[in-house]
Amino acid sequence: MALSKTVLSAYGFQANHAYHRVEAVSLLGKETIKFHVRSYIATDKPFFDEQVLSCVYSLEGENPIKQAYEYLKTLPEFSAAVDC
Repeated sequence: MALSKTVLSAYGFQANHAYHRVEAVSLLGKETIKFHVRSYIATDKPFFDEQVLSCVYSLEGENPIKQAYEYLKTLPEFSAAVDC
C-alpha cells in the first residue's frame, strides 16, 4: 500500500505523482504508533523526503500500517492523495 500525490520537494522540484510509503513502524505502548513516511519519485529510486509521525491506533482495528495510512489521509497535506 502507498499513497500518490504531487508535491513540491524541499529541494525545489515538483514531483508529479510522487509515491509516499509508510515504513519503519514502531509501537509505542498499546495506543500509539510512530512511523516514517518516505516519498519517492519512483519505486526503484531512493527516497527524497522523509517525515516522522505518530498517531493513536486501536488494538482491535486494522493492522497498524493500515491505520497509519488512514491517519495520513486525515492530514491536510495528504487529503488529495490517492491509494496506489
